[in-house]
Amino acid sequence: MANRVLIITGNSDDAATLEDVLDRAQDGPFLIEWVTSLAQALQRLESHRKEPIDAIMVDLDLPDSQGLATFDQLFVLASSIPILTLSTLEDDQQTWDAIQRGAQGCLSKGHFNSYLVPQSLRNIIQRKAVEEALFVEKARASLTLNSISDAVISTDLQGNVDYLNSAAEHMTGWQLDEAHGLPIDSVMHLVNDKSREAVANPIVKVLQHDESKLLAAGTILIRRDGSESAIEDSAAPIHDSAGRLKGAVMVFHDMTAAHAMTEKMAHLAQHDALTNLPNRALLNDRINQAIALAERRSSHLAVLFLDLDNFKHINDSLGHGVGDQLLQAVALRLSDCVRSSDTVSRLGGDEFVVLLSESHSADDAARTAEKILSILAMSHTIGQQQLHITSSIGISTYPNDATDAEGLIKNADTAMYLAKEEGRNNYQFFRQEMNVHAVERQLIEAHLRTAMENSEFILHYQPKIDLHSGRITSAEALIRWQHPAWGMILPARFIPVAEACGLIVPLGRWVLLQACAQAKRWENCGYALDSVAVNISALEFRRKDFVDSVESALRVTGLKPNNLQLEITESVLMRDAQASATILQQLKTLGVQLAVDDFGTGYSSLSYLNQFPIDVLKIDRSFVQDIHNSNGIIVSAVIAMGNSLKQRVIAEGIEETAQLEFLRSHHCSEGQGFLFSHPVSAEQFANLLRSGISSPINTLYQTTGTLG
Repeated sequence: MANRVLIITGNSDDAATLEDVLDRAQDGPFLIEWVTSLAQALQRLESHRKEPIDAIMVDLDLPDSQGLATFDQLFVLASSIPILTLSTLEDDQQTWDAIQRGAQGCLSKGHFNSYLVPQSLRNIIQRKAVEEALFVEKARASLTLNSISDAVISTDLQGNVDYLNSAAEHMTGWQLDEAHGLPIDSVMHLVNDKSREAVANPIVKVLQHDESKLLAAGTILIRRDGSESAIEDSAAPIHDSAGRLKGAVMVFHDMTAAHAMTEKMAHLAQHDALTNLPNRALLNDRINQAIALAERRSSHLAVLFLDLDNFKHINDSLGHGVGDQLLQAVALRLSDCVRSSDTVSRLGGDEFVVLLSESHSADDAARTAEKILSILAMSHTIGQQQLHITSSIGISTYPNDATDAEGLIKNADTAMYLAKEEGRNNYQFFRQEMNVHAVERQLIEAHLRTAMENSEFILHYQPKIDLHSGRITSAEALIRWQHPAWGMILPARFIPVAEACGLIVPLGRWVLLQACAQAKRWENCGYALDSVAVNISALEFRRKDFVDSVESALRVTGLKPNNLQLEITESVLMRDAQASATILQQLKTLGVQLAVDDFGTGYSSLSYLNQFPIDVLKIDRSFVQDIHNSNGIIVSAVIAMGNSLKQRVIAEGIEETAQLEFLRSHHCSEGQGFLFSHPVSAEQFANLLRSGISSPINTLYQTTGTLG
């Protein structure tokens, strides 16, 4: 490619010589333009953008301008073009001054007829091109670094700051021009969040060991103004082209909000949202800790299982709002009945468990139970009403009745039912002959083993509704057991038994195959349904052939993968998050939809949630039922998080129009619940697809005039 060279000289001989040398140069080709005055040169430079000039050779002694003034005027318009001055030996000082002002070099008059002329031109053109490329690259890098949310700080070999991006300026409180040249420890004051002791900056370690380093967990950055942020970071060495250490760079980000959210989610995962008491997960942990302590001390502990008497009547007659306030009042009274070392937990509904972690005898447990019965029997003021409630309590002890948390809770639950049978408002200790649940479990297991052979299982389908249009979007397949003698049995009664004895795997595969087949039949009938949803148990999900079984069901039935939605509970996914991520990715490769079921009831890492290829978050019904109290904040937060992650959010258990209005106003995508339809047979579901649901959404539309 030819380079365009502008020669500015009033000496025609010099111009001719230069043009001749450049025409013959092997470093060419060069396109020569010659002007004789500064005025002509400036006029030509006005059109530089249309016909770019690659280099200029200028005689500083022109007819209309002489000396450095010539160069200065020229440089105003040609600062981006490499310039060589044409000078005599007597002009050394002037030549040097021009170089100081931006000239790339000089050519001596009388020596133009030399190979050095084109070589010099080629060198300055190439050097300028490199400089331009570096400038563009640096500008691009600066723009990129200033557009990311992570803070970036770099230092020289001595650990002195030489760069901060915009995020780093914001997080440290230092501007680049203020921080430049300061030691990194002056700009970043790091302390441990617990001990408040100073934490060594990773950059210092990087410069000492010439290897990447991570910041210690629990590190706090104290900003210039004294405010604090929890941060996470990594630091790495900077090397030159020869591999020599030249400095270090650190990338870090503010974890304050994430830590707060993690702590909140951890608290929610271990506490009941209504009463703020420990939930079953935390209770189990507390019981296991108490058992370990009792083993070391050869002592005892007791578990009290408490159920409120006739609470359902209060809920049904006075409403869930009053019922919730009563549960909160009960929780406060229970907490006042025990020591700080004991634990009061709400399992759900009107069931509470009290752990007496240092019960010396059965008499201790009995005295606590009597105290609880007496205090709860006192009237409760809820709003303008005086309510009376009693309770039935079952008691199991360690090590007499069980040696683990599950056994202690189960046996206390069994004893509580005897207290109910004995007329309520009393307590009963567990006795081995009470354990009728074990007998029932064995009976259910025996009948389960023949139920599949006898085709006693059927599927019902509950519609999922677009909360803004009222359209049925999909169906959730729900298994029912049509026992020839016992009648219709709901899954809550037999699924736990199937999981315990391993029958859940063949049962789950049957559900998957039948649901896919039914969805295909609906498709063949012309019904527009986005997907059919199938619940996946922990045992199924962890089997090595699970993905193959899903692929087989799709292949056999002919259902398109994106018409199948698999629902896996949050607790199952987080049991082994890395393994779950692998399985989910394999399922996503198949093309199926993936949903996190019962979201919010377990503890999930937000970082993993973002990594999982999830399409749908299902808000657990417990949050929806309490949506107008404390759970409303949680529900709106989950919806906002799902929307930001580009995940659809489905709310379960919608039973009231007020719940629907709340969810729609917070832009929840879909919902399901008794407000729309109970689970129905395949035939009844087909009727719904034909005629549509008489949806409360239509009523809302008529009232508000909008579906938005």
